[in-house]
Amino acid sequence: MAEHTSSSITIDAAPAEVMQVIADFARYPEWTGEVKEAEVLSTDAEGRAEQVRLVLDAGAIKDDHTLAYTWTGANEVSWTLVKSQMLRSLDGSYKLAPVGGGDRTEVTYRLTVDVKIPMLGMIKRKAEKVIIDRALAGLKKRVESGGPKA
Repeated sequence: MAEHTSSSITIDAAPAEVMQVIADFARYPEWTGEVKEAEVLSTDAEGRAEQVRLVLDAGAIKDDHTLAYTWTGANEVSWTLVKSQMLRSLDGSYKLAPVGGGDRTEVTYRLTVDVKIPMLGMIKRKAEKVIIDRALAGLKKRVESGGPKA
């Protein structure tokens, strides 16, 4: 089984507010840094994204790929790779947990990336860590600044 990278951050907002930003794929290019384009290709009965095309530029990893999303309750979303030019697999998740009275949220981001081209595990994990750290910092900034609502 492939090794994964994970990290957590606490955000000063309720889980529902955090998930609203996570689920707003169209705005990812505004706050993620690595995502240059995002297009929802299909949605489920509740209007949540099921498949999303993303154009990613994360330094060592540049790709145009499609991810399939699975929503588990109100506080978890995971994804798997459907198709890609450069990646063999891309699996990840956001898990949200209320902190204290529920006005703060601990967000745990887990990511496993496998590329089609040979890459040292150490370099791949460093790229995963950069993606996670930037995504969590961007998410925190976006949520706490009360960024544009859909």
